[in-house]
Amino acid sequence: MDQKKITAMREGGKILGNLLRDLKNYVKPGMSEKEIDAWVRKEIVARGAGVAYDMLPKDEAFPGAICISVNDELVHGAPTDYVLEEGDKVSFDLDIYYKGYFTDSAFTMIVGGKGSPAVKKMISVTESAMWEGIEQVREGARIGDIAAAVEKTLRAGKLGVIENYVGHGIGKEMHEDPEVPNFGKKGRGYKLKAGDTICIEPMSCLGKPKNYVDKESGWTAKMKDGSIACHCEHTILVLPDGYEVLTLPD
Repeated sequence: MDQKKITAMREGGKILGNLLRDLKNYVKPGMSEKEIDAWVRKEIVARGAGVAYDMLPKDEAFPGAICISVNDELVHGAPTDYVLEEGDKVSFDLDIYYKGYFTDSAFTMIVGGKGSPAVKKMISVTESAMWEGIEQVREGARIGDIAAAVEKTLRAGKLGVIENYVGHGIGKEMHEDPEVPNFGKKGRGYKLKAGDTICIEPMSCLGKPKNYVDKESGWTAKMKDGSIACHCEHTILVLPDGYEVLTLPD
């Protein structure tokens, strides 16, 4: 295993995990998405990391430091002047750059804590699906083992399973091979090796899983039927006998 990579990603992952923990406590009704984005940018730099989205090519430039996806927005939400309200669902997806390597994590919450029972259940089930997928990780496991576990949990929870966005490898680039889908068959796909680093990121919705990219932003993916969507993610290191979650907080 590449110890330089692992050390850098462990340190970067801890920075990211702590930042997202603090973000969850920071977000309140009445804050605008751009206000939150500015806070995140400041915190990334203050903690010694780099704003990963600033490193995208100019023709792919993302207008923010973090993806903020509210209610029927699924992923890649470009920060706007929208002011968060009590009960809004909001998903935060953040990459950071540290010592030559990227780490990536996401979570979904209800603003102010008071929301619909269906949305709360969706978040809980999607988080459980992520952990079921993570539990499959070890040297020699197949990507399909992860995908099947995620899909089984999401479908058991009666959620729409998003198929056109997937998890991925990560390291010196934000997105690397292999792709890590949220649906599939056990025993199929890439065989994991110790030292691999991957992102497992279930996405779900309360309605039908079809989605589209908003033309105005060029980034924000939204549900076609207007249903509420959910996203969560961790960066995982593959070990000979299991896994290590790199993006947990202290």
